[in-house]
Amino acid sequence: MDPDLENVFSGSDAKEEPAAHTQRLSRQQILTMIAMSSINFSSMISYSVLAPFFPNEAKRKGVSQTVIGLIFGWYALCVLVGSLLLGKYIVQIGAKRMIITGMFVSAVCTILFGLLDRAEAGTQFIILCFVIRSVNAVGFAAAMTASFAILAKVFPNNIATVLGCMEIFTGLGLILGPPIGGWLYQASGYEVPFIVLGGLLFLMVPFNIWLLPGQDAVPTRDSFFRLCTIVKIPIICFVVLTLSSGLGFLDATLSIFAIDKFSLSPGSVGLLMIGLSLPYGAASPIFGLFSDKHPYARKWMMVIGGMSTAAGFCLLGPIPVIGVHSHLWLTILMLVVIGLSLCMTAIPTFAEMLVCAHENGFEEGLSTLGLVSGLFSAVWSCGQPFKACTPSTRFIKRGTPFPRTTHMIN
Repeated sequence: MDPDLENVFSGSDAKEEPAAHTQRLSRQQILTMIAMSSINFSSMISYSVLAPFFPNEAKRKGVSQTVIGLIFGWYALCVLVGSLLLGKYIVQIGAKRMIITGMFVSAVCTILFGLLDRAEAGTQFIILCFVIRSVNAVGFAAAMTASFAILAKVFPNNIATVLGCMEIFTGLGLILGPPIGGWLYQASGYEVPFIVLGGLLFLMVPFNIWLLPGQDAVPTRDSFFRLCTIVKIPIICFVVLTLSSGLGFLDATLSIFAIDKFSLSPGSVGLLMIGLSLPYGAASPIFGLFSDKHPYARKWMMVIGGMSTAAGFCLLGPIPVIGVHSHLWLTILMLVVIGLSLCMTAIPTFAEMLVCAHENGFEEGLSTLGLVSGLFSAVWSCGQPFKACTPSTRFIKRGTPFPRTTHMIN
């Protein structure tokens, strides 16, 4: 094993020379950051590519808005189950093997999803959507769960800062995915966006086989149940769940709302979604650095960020009782507010969960990191299936200006 990496894992130098540890990265740490950045970017751009045009494409195939919401929600439910199982057995499977396999599965499923326009409208199209999205979700869960665990192991003393830097590439993927997907769809049809981005995922497989180090670890007897008995863990999970359930609305409804309300094209809808992703990605390293330098402020970051997110959701619709009408500029402004607020709230959560686990007797190793990263990924995905289809029904049946507002007053 690389001597520098061994020092990082043992934490022996971190106590004696914290300044040098935080300022100088080993070769293996740099390679790990490059690998994780490529995984975050390619996974997120492929995940977000379908948002601007898939809901309307599904409607042409005879799929109701409620079922469209269920398709998005089912993906999140499969990520939930996959994250818990894979997080528990990350040591036995191997973190590197889990990432490589997850990327390969996601690449295949992304391309297959692009061929669904050849399926017959109605039942056949719906079933294939659910099947392919299910397998894709497990691959996504494998890559994300293992990447969180590897980053936390390689950067134990500044995990929030590193995760904040990684969120730049997450945000970049979410920024580029919708407009690229919308433009490719307009220019070349339904299949091309998925084939192009599926090919990108395929390229990431050999790239990360070369870059990623192996991760040896010993399994422990710790469990998700014991982790969840720590009082602060369910509270943090509730924060993550709330953020995720709010975002679940945008995946299934924002594109239809923007097209119907403002007569936007799929490409323009992709640009509209940048209003959420760009502030989130740009502010992530700043909030991550602040979180590591001032750990005591993490709870206040979550409180203030959560309240600001709630205010942004209320005005995004906006709520009918306040008497404000929907305007394109107001929608863009509130997406920016939500992006910044989500960033402030979400960045400290993972680091705080790790601190809670270690303070309560969990070993500092890959097994614990797998449990925490699996729980984090599972809770994040858990909010979307509960909320993805309810706004769709209300949007159609009640004519609510935008279903997001109903979530905030439930």
